[in-house]
Amino acid sequence: MRVLRLLRIARVVWAYGLDDLLLPQRWRWSQRLGRGITGVPRGERLQLALQSLGPIFVKFGQVLSTRRDLLPADIADRLALLQDRVAPFPGADAVAVLERAYRRPIGEVFARFDVEPVASASVAQVHFAVLPDGREVAVKVLRPGIEGVIASDVALMYVIAGLVERLYHDGKRLKPRQVVAEFEKHIGQELDLMFEAANASQLRRNFEASHLLYVPEVYWDWCERNIMVMQRMSGTPISQVARLREKGISIPKLAREGVEIFFTQVFRDGFFHADMHPGNIMVHDDGTYIALDFGIVGTLSEVDKNYLARNFLAFFRRDYRGVAQAHVDAGWVPAGTRVDEFESAIRACCEPIFDRPLKEISFGRVLLRLFETSRQFQVEIQPQLVLLQKTLLNIEGLGRDLDPDLDLWATAKPYLERWMSEQVGWRALRRHLQSEAVTWARTLPEVPRLVHQALTRFNRPDDGAGDLRLPLRRLERWLAMVAVLLVLLLGLEAWRWFAA
Repeated sequence: MRVLRLLRIARVVWAYGLDDLLLPQRWRWSQRLGRGITGVPRGERLQLALQSLGPIFVKFGQVLSTRRDLLPADIADRLALLQDRVAPFPGADAVAVLERAYRRPIGEVFARFDVEPVASASVAQVHFAVLPDGREVAVKVLRPGIEGVIASDVALMYVIAGLVERLYHDGKRLKPRQVVAEFEKHIGQELDLMFEAANASQLRRNFEASHLLYVPEVYWDWCERNIMVMQRMSGTPISQVARLREKGISIPKLAREGVEIFFTQVFRDGFFHADMHPGNIMVHDDGTYIALDFGIVGTLSEVDKNYLARNFLAFFRRDYRGVAQAHVDAGWVPAGTRVDEFESAIRACCEPIFDRPLKEISFGRVLLRLFETSRQFQVEIQPQLVLLQKTLLNIEGLGRDLDPDLDLWATAKPYLERWMSEQVGWRALRRHLQSEAVTWARTLPEVPRLVHQALTRFNRPDDGAGDLRLPLRRLERWLAMVAVLLVLLLGLEAWRWFAA
């Protein structure tokens, strides 16, 4: 079976003339034999080939499109257009999956279950249903047998990646096996819907007190590894701008709030929905965003967030030294890199961007230019930042589709400056004290004893301390008083925190 699949892949490579992408010049056959659609741009040929190979390869192309640090821009742009639209599997099969998981007839689980699916993708499809207590839900069901199909195709991808790495002149730089491993990890999480349910639950909790974004509630009692049951959401697809206007929703306000949602996820939470294309976004009748499909999320550390904020603000101010220094401080520039040379390269790459009006400057393109320049200095771009850049391009495209006059810089700059101000000064200190208060309140009472033990060693007759003993005793008393004061302050801060 695997041999037949491999032969089909070879036939597709032949038909679309992909040997010029995968093989050395001397081994390319399609042009010499007049076969393949070699007159079509290479990115489009690759897109068409992946579509013809089926949904798993389409999904692989979508993941591959996020690796703009490895792919030429023309190929990455084309792969980003891949749409994961797949014919649904029979509703009766979905019912069978549910009844096996719940170990009882479907009529005993749901008051109503719509056998016809409302959406279908490569890994799962969605049905509407009603719980026994009357709550309307959306039921996501994994495709039967999809694990075996994916395992087989991923194994073939590793074979192809190995060939590309050995035969293609730039194969090692492209790291094809690493890309396949990244896809395998990504698709593996999509095969366990408990991961997606947990992502949805976290995002809902992050925006629970916000008027900006609705996230459906997950009903955990009905969730399994291959089933996810969540609140059914009603709204207008964000791509239907005319209908939104008819409902009296302010489109410019919607565009601004979309940008605010993104930066809130990134800089406040460090946890962001990484698949924010129009198919996953609806708008409630009150103008609030509704997020769907939580299979792909990104996470950022404090270092990542600080790096991004510093870079964006430095770009806005044309402070290229600040951009270069941000890389150094993050530890991503190889040892020995001259900051002034890195600064010059960034200036040469990005200065032309600023000849355009600010509202026409793309955040995502700026970040991409930065990645390209960084690659020249052997900076290995962090995967989470590549995922962020892809998401940022989605958000920008969405925002400008809604409001062509949207000035992303003007919208985001106050938020970035406010976030940066919260990272320094007394507010930052207070927040860090709150987060560490419990730990310090438990450990600081031990400090006077530990200091006393350490200083006692200097007071022994044979320690040679001599005239140091008196100053050390004073230092011991001073440190003990400071430790006690810190314990009291942190204890008070912890009490205030818990009381709040």
